[in-house]
This record gives sequence, C-alpha cells and structure tokens, in this order.
Amino acid sequence: MFRLNLRRFNSWFKYPVESGIISRLCCSPARTIASSQSAPPRQSPLEYVKVDPLQIIEEDEVFYSRYQVVSKLGYGTSSTVFGYRFLIYYREQCYNTLKVCVRGQRPDREVAILEHLKESSDVHRKRLVRLVLDSFEIVGPRGKHVCLIYQPLGMSFSKFQDLLPNKKFPKDLSQRSIQLTLIALAFIHENNVVHTDISPNNILQGIEDTSILSRMEQDEVIRPITRKILADRIIYYSRPMPLCTGSPVLSDLGKARLGVGKHSGNIMPGIYHAPESIWDLVEGHHLFFTKQNGSLSDEQHLAEIVSLMGPPPPEFLKRNQKCSTCIPKQSFKNRELRFSGQDKILFLEFLRRIFRWLPDERPTAEELVYDAFLIQPIVASEG
Repeated sequence: MFRLNLRRFNSWFKYPVESGIISRLCCSPARTIASSQSAPPRQSPLEYVKVDPLQIIEEDEVFYSRYQVVSKLGYGTSSTVFGYRFLIYYREQCYNTLKVCVRGQRPDREVAILEHLKESSDVHRKRLVRLVLDSFEIVGPRGKHVCLIYQPLGMSFSKFQDLLPNKKFPKDLSQRSIQLTLIALAFIHENNVVHTDISPNNILQGIEDTSILSRMEQDEVIRPITRKILADRIIYYSRPMPLCTGSPVLSDLGKARLGVGKHSGNIMPGIYHAPESIWDLVEGHHLFFTKQNGSLSDEQHLAEIVSLMGPPPPEFLKRNQKCSTCIPKQSFKNRELRFSGQDKILFLEFLRRIFRWLPDERPTAEELVYDAFLIQPIVASEG
C-alpha cells in the first residue's frame, strides 16, 4: 500500500505561482457556477466569425439532445472533443467533456477497461485516472458516432510544455508530475490494466477551480469561436483550454490492455515509451531520434539505446536479431544538460534504475514513486 498522504501531496502539487505562468495565462476573475437548480439553455451569440464554406478545416461537430454545447476543445484522427454542460444541472458538477468518436470506431475495449477501474474502492488514486462517466450513440450527417462522457480536464502536458521556457518543466513540477503519474500507473497495474500509450499528450491537467469552465462558456457568448456553416452542419474551430493547477490525470486508455495474460501488438507508437516520456518532461526534447534517411528505423533506435545503456546482456541477444547500425557516441551524463551537482546525480541514478534491458530488473511504478530524485523536494520541505 502507498504510504503517501495523497490529500496532502495534492495540495503540495500546486503549480508555483512565482513562476508568473499562471498570472499570465489564467482568464478573468472567477464567477460562481450555477447551483443544483435547473438552468435554461444558454443563448447562442448572434455575431461570430464565419469561414468560407469552400475552405476545408479538419474539425467537425455532432450534437445530442441531452447536452448543450459550451465549447469545442479539440479534435484528432479518431475523435473530436467537446465541452458540454447538462441542461439540468447536478448538485456538484455542471460541466463534462464529450468525446465524439469517428464514424465506425467503437471504443468498446476502452469503455470496458474504464468501467473495470471504476469498480475499485481506492477513491484517492482513482482520481488520478480519467474514467468514463457515460457512453451513448448519436446519429450525425455521415452515420452513427459513439460518444464518451468524461470529467472536464485542462490542457495536455504537451500543450502546457509548449508554453514553458525552452519547453522544460520546472524541476519541482516535473518531479511532482512524474510521481503522481507513477501513482496512477501503479493503481491501474494493480487492477491488471496496462496503459501502453503514455506520453505528455495523454497526461492532462486536473481542474480544481471549475469556475474556469463557466468563464469559457461566457467567453463563447462574448467572443464566439470561428466557424464554417455548411448546408448540413456547422464546423467549429477549437477553443483552447486555459491553464489549470490541479494534479495530473492519466487519460486516453483507448490502447490499454486488461488481464494478466500475454498481449500482442506494439507497446507504444513510434519513439515513445514510458521512460522516454519522463525524459521529455524534464529535458524538453526527445531522448531518441530513431530515424535513418528521414524514416523511423528500429535498428537506429536500438543503436541509440545501446549507446546510452551499454551492450545488452546475452539473455537479450538470444531473443533478438542483431543489427549493423553504428552506435552513436553518447551517454546519459553528457546528454543531460538540465541539472548540476546533486540534482544531476539523483536524476541520472533515477534514469539508470528505469532503463534496464531485462524486464525483471526494472522497478515497478510503485517502487519508483519513492525514488530519491522524486521525493527530493518532499524531504527538503520537511527538513
């Protein structure tokens, strides 16, 4: 069992106000969200920027009668994300996020895994994973779409990282973010779930002050988002999420696996694997480049891994084919330029614990939670 007090730890997680990031990016002063009383439908603005119907933009929207649109939050190759509010307000939560899957895609596995995780009695750690609240189908102009309802969350860590100087998380923020993400991973692992797609894109900022959602709604009334009106639908640009200060939440279990048996398929796409994601948050760039002649290369990837970790053990070589790509001259010590002194020593020791050739030698997510590098600020605050 975890020995960390998550309530205390979450309060300690707050983003540092002295960085100036919050004061520059947050919206106008908060206003209170409506109470549990029923609320009338929001009046749509009469004036907004229109796009030529012939102009192609990669965003779309589908409606469902149980919800009213507040704002469109994003889109991707497999889904479009909306901020919706219930027409009938609930006592504690007025807003949710609606993910509309592309036509023909059925997220049955994701829904089953999230429903499985919802059954856990571990209330505190469960809050660090975005769980599905509801699912249903809607009919759009081009067919049926599966919709998933989630708790509202802020921007992804990858977008947050783009706002930071040199795209680098402050040291204490990276330590706390990694630690809480590891706690979320330990939780899903204990429930026999493997995420398989961990990256800054799939770690979202938690929302503690929900008044930012009502401000987004008000902003849509005052400054409506640009849109394109077609004969059969309206296509909206996305409204960016404001900066939030809640704990990180692990999201997007669409590629996750459930069960203790063997699973097939790639663990993660492209150059992203769990340890490399940690490097991205701290250093602000990829650990591996993995390309030859402009294309992803498994041989190049392996050569770069060898350059940092040293030659693989005989047990590993027995399982894999050898490659002929030249080994780059580099090491963790000369690649790591962010830290110095004791900070650098602790971070390099943390990396070397993670980057192991043999799976049996790798520490679990729970063991890493208490790594000296991650608990450094906690120890310092209590000293």
